[in-house]
Amino acid sequence: MIIMLAVGAAAAVGAVARYVLGQYVQYRSPGVFPRGTWLINVSGSFVLGLLVGLGARHALPEQVVTIAGVGFCGAYTTFSTFSYELVHLCEKGQVGKSLLYAASSLAVGLAAAAAALAIGSF
Repeated sequence: MIIMLAVGAAAAVGAVARYVLGQYVQYRSPGVFPRGTWLINVSGSFVLGLLVGLGARHALPEQVVTIAGVGFCGAYTTFSTFSYELVHLCEKGQVGKSLLYAASSLAVGLAAAAAALAIGSF
């Protein structure tokens, strides 16, 4: 029960962080390309990779990995917004930007997770 409450609390922090960062990035860099969601998903992938690496190699407690990984990272990152923004770009005829968004989100997100996993496992 304590873990569930902690996951919920971490999720609340992650959701607020996502909202604040997304708004800040959009304000600082307006445009069609969804930079906020891209940055959020890449940085969330990095944090989750780091948590998993620290848990696997440096005995970061499983509960901490669960709370921060499922709670914070789960609420901070957003596949649904990514999907919506991708479709929205296509609907606006921005096919090149949609392909760039999809490919770079996947490639950079995976690279961030892999790099952080390596750092956390070092």
